[in-house]
Amino acid sequence: MCAAVTPPLSSGLLTDVGRQRDVNQDAALALDLPGGGLYAVADGMGGHAAGELAATLALDTLGQRYLGGRGQPPERLAEAVQAANLAVLRHAVGEYVGMGTTLLAVLIDRGAALVAHVGDSRAYLLRGGELHRLTDDHSWVAEQLRLGHLTEEEARDHQWRSVVNNALGGEERVRLELFGLPLRPGDRLLLCSDGLSGVLTDAELLDLLARPLPPEGSARLLVDAANDAGGPDNITAVVVDVHRPGRLPRYTLPERQGDGPAYVDVLLSARRGSSPLTYLLLTVAYFTLLGVMLIPERRLVIGLVGALLLGGIVAFQRMRRARHGHPLTRAASLGRALGPVFSRPTRFRRGS
Repeated sequence: MCAAVTPPLSSGLLTDVGRQRDVNQDAALALDLPGGGLYAVADGMGGHAAGELAATLALDTLGQRYLGGRGQPPERLAEAVQAANLAVLRHAVGEYVGMGTTLLAVLIDRGAALVAHVGDSRAYLLRGGELHRLTDDHSWVAEQLRLGHLTEEEARDHQWRSVVNNALGGEERVRLELFGLPLRPGDRLLLCSDGLSGVLTDAELLDLLARPLPPEGSARLLVDAANDAGGPDNITAVVVDVHRPGRLPRYTLPERQGDGPAYVDVLLSARRGSSPLTYLLLTVAYFTLLGVMLIPERRLVIGLVGALLLGGIVAFQRMRRARHGHPLTRAASLGRALGPVFSRPTRFRRGS
């Protein structure tokens, strides 16, 4: 009789309306993928119907766009977040004007986790008995806390703790943080809305996550604890256990930047600037110049051949970007034309 094989990953999720809300404006996603999975939490805002629609629409678009995308996973994930942003923005008309949503997505690709973060939903990593918070809130209170103007206790109970300054649906180009980290066997990841992290302390989260329960049981335990503490907001928890991570992917993991979220086209340009096509461009240019210098009598032929090769590579690169990155084309051009407008972040406040 063959022993059961432990899967590489296992996950559990739970979303709950809480004790003091009538409508659940949170949404969660757990999508199995070859070699990993895509997990996400969205916390909608802008009124009951609008917040619920924004969160659901964002996660539906995120999953569909990622599955239909091409290219390396970091770029696909960023493009999927941008597509979700545009989907929310384009529906924010009529009775839904002003709606938005946070979005926290974790893509597990073999032996690595890629984190895309917009807003104040949080990601945590439990490793070796220690709890590490992976994300910083994009909120006014978090800014004051980082500047030293508020203490942790003051921030937790501040009247403006629900005000976020970065969310999907605020502007054409989404601002996000995108970074990756290697995974180890035994890692446990938690994605949650502020209905959980705003009620339970990190010490309480550590105690609950460290208990030997499957992901489904841990998610239930966390939600019940938040409700027992008053349940003032919608509560969502996604727990992912890493049992057998694969090898690290061959692409370079995006590094976390210390200056907060960046516009998506800036992130993508930086990623693509180190792509194989860029290296090929540099190689062709180098050998063209070298040939012109070493064989001056053939410099016209060498120069013409080099120019044709460079032009072909650039044309291919633009065609590829147009095919796989079309939602960003209009946003990038608008960003160049309306840069001063985009420099002013939109603030969202969750409804009661």
